[in-house]
Amino acid sequence: MKKKILIVGSNYYDNIYSGLLRSAKQKLKNNFLCDEILVPGVFEIPVAISKKIKKYDGFLALGCVIKGQTPHFDFISQASTNAIMSLSIENKKPIGNGIITCLNMKQAIKRKNKGSEAAEAVISILSI
Repeated sequence: MKKKILIVGSNYYDNIYSGLLRSAKQKLKNNFLCDEILVPGVFEIPVAISKKIKKYDGFLALGCVIKGQTPHFDFISQASTNAIMSLSIENKKPIGNGIITCLNMKQAIKRKNKGSEAAEAVISILSI
């Protein structure tokens, strides 16, 4: 039976999210049943995962945070990372963190294919 994966993504930066999603789906295709839900920003990703935690075998968190002029970048990046890790450990389910944190859009564009790495992490843990 194929494992069920939920991809929870923020399309705040739609072009970046599309690349992350495409590369993740390429890694998962044919071997997993995948569903996708969108949330407005990366800060909302952990709560969306927590609402669905019992229904899926693994999760992918995909999105992008780009540093601006305020400390907001640091707060959002740290809070989402900590929440994802806590959910994963508490529920003993893999959550691939494909939320890229960049200093500018140029960096984000170069990293928009990193969704495959988050997918690979989930695949790896599911095989243990």
